[in-house]
Amino acid sequence: MRPLPDGTFSRYVLVDGIRTHYLEAGTGRRLVLLHDGGFGGSARLTWFMNIGALSNRYHVIAPDWLGFGETDKIYDFGGNRGRRLRHMTRFLETVCVDEAAFIGCSMGATLLLQVAATGEEPWPIAALVSVSGGGFVPLNDARKRALSFDCTLDSMRTVVSTYVHQRQWLDDPRMVAERFTQAISPGAWEAVAAARFKSPLAPGQRDFGAEDVTPYAKIAVPAMLAAGCHDVLREPNYAAGVAAAIPGVVLRLFEHSGHLPNIEEADDFNRHVLEFLAVHYPP
Repeated sequence: MRPLPDGTFSRYVLVDGIRTHYLEAGTGRRLVLLHDGGFGGSARLTWFMNIGALSNRYHVIAPDWLGFGETDKIYDFGGNRGRRLRHMTRFLETVCVDEAAFIGCSMGATLLLQVAATGEEPWPIAALVSVSGGGFVPLNDARKRALSFDCTLDSMRTVVSTYVHQRQWLDDPRMVAERFTQAISPGAWEAVAAARFKSPLAPGQRDFGAEDVTPYAKIAVPAMLAAGCHDVLREPNYAAGVAAAIPGVVLRLFEHSGHLPNIEEADDFNRHVLEFLAVHYPP
């Protein structure tokens, strides 16, 4: 256990022999935060603008996905996405999360929506917030830049430029310098890049540019979608399309944000999330 300057605790737990890192803060009902899947992605570098506000009312648990952050750098070429989800299930069981609200960002949000819609993993979801998740994900020029990290600092700056609309965030060390340091740690590049490797024998399904077949109408828990109005990684108005398919969903659009409204408009994001949770998952 390692206390961080903001009062958050950095912890490790063995999950079926895999050293798994997570952040923990606050007390009360559980709130699980699932970070993005970009190069250098981790719980700390996705949620640094949110954990403080959220942990004032909830017991926040923010794990690093398998292969990311300070969790072991493992990638399953046979199991891929399924292995990552099963590891998260076992993590939740190991730290005794039997009920929680969940907030996911980007990859974390898309996987959260898929689990909530299909029930393929027994996550104890009482309510959910998706940040820039779900819907069709185009393989456009911005996405290609986000995938082109070549382990140089300039390249990480290019990657982050696709995430944010407000350019001052490119000068924040947590967005570029610290993501870069995380992204070049041993095994980090390989774990993220491995998802792009495809055997010539593999089916044609791809991560980007493929039809979204998630059965959103089957999501039966209270849901909120958060999306930036200037997200160059997505198509215009994609969030409205996802929202139209989820019964009773709350849609919040952030006018001055790109792919990471939880960072670019953190105060408004935290306020909207806490208002939503106060109704559907009160402290």
